[in-house]
Amino acid sequence: MLGELIAQGQGKRTGRRIIGTSPLNVEVSFEDASKMLGVDGMNIGTYTSTPKPDGSLDGYGQGAFATLDGEIVTWKGLGVGRFLAGGAVAYRGTLSYTTTSTKLARLNGIAGVFEFEVDAAGNTSSKIWEWK
Repeated sequence: MLGELIAQGQGKRTGRRIIGTSPLNVEVSFEDASKMLGVDGMNIGTYTSTPKPDGSLDGYGQGAFATLDGEIVTWKGLGVGRFLAGGAVAYRGTLSYTTTSTKLARLNGIAGVFEFEVDAAGNTSSKIWEWK
């Protein structure tokens, strides 16, 4: 069951590159301004995508959220993506967090469920809910 919205962000894709062709594997990096558990900060991440036979995408990623006062949360994710009109992409999946931050320590025990989208211009948006 989905719980509360724990994070939300808006940002930009910052890079793309091919890291394999057999099978095709694309690496994408992004950064965004986010709010996690009510705390403002910056999120950076990198994920890889590999097409599946039906045209959907396997996605694996990792990154870090830094609060404005320098506390760090790292995350790892797994998701399934699909192409949208004009070259946009949408992913749905799960996240696991690790932090030593006292104000964000609750994240250590949370499984996050996310929506992550990149529009045709490279603008990103994300929402993450606690999975109870």
